[in-house]
Amino acid sequence: MSGVHWPVPLDTHTFDQAEDINPTLARAFMAMRATDPNRQGEQPFYASHDQLLARVQLPEFDALIQFIVASLQKTVSQANAGVWPEGRMRLQLQLAGCWFQIQNGMSFHDVHTHGNCSWSGVYYVQCDDLAARHAHTTLGSMNGVTRFYGPYTDWLSGAYMDSGNAYLQRNTLDIEPEPGRLVLFPAYVPHKAMPYEGQSDRIIVSFNVQVHSPDGDQVFAYDAT
Repeated sequence: MSGVHWPVPLDTHTFDQAEDINPTLARAFMAMRATDPNRQGEQPFYASHDQLLARVQLPEFDALIQFIVASLQKTVSQANAGVWPEGRMRLQLQLAGCWFQIQNGMSFHDVHTHGNCSWSGVYYVQCDDLAARHAHTTLGSMNGVTRFYGPYTDWLSGAYMDSGNAYLQRNTLDIEPEPGRLVLFPAYVPHKAMPYEGQSDRIIVSFNVQVHSPDGDQVFAYDAT
């Protein structure tokens, strides 16, 4: 069969309440960092524990979670179109972890994937605007972007290349960290928070999601070919 097979779904959404709620979230997260008894000095990178759902009791945070859940329902349904059985699928979305990160001073979060979930996401709360970030004399357009690595990464290590497999050679995707933007991606996709330096801290919310059907998660028969 001809065609392109095994694509990697990745989706973005924009939160229309971001300008109203993001400043409150940023202040709350900065306060949580400042009062963390386990914090070690003035480090340029900070990651909270993954229990924000239990720790943050703010209407602004509740609104963000509602937006994340609604966006997940759309993206996961689109990614599984033609795969799920016909008819309306009942979904149980469980946030298996939710945390925030604060980044500045050329700090970064190295390449990694997420386990114990099928989907992950990042929501941008705060950072310098695009013009200011790109004006950085060292980092330029890479300042603070989230870089995703495609499935060809392992194949490119020492692999033969010519014009016939040129489609393998563009294997990264950079997403600009615009406040209010939500990026949803399969948890197996390697990604990295590139180095960031700016007047404002780069603040994000990250999360892991498990998606279950109350009727069970098996879609294909075990003997299917």
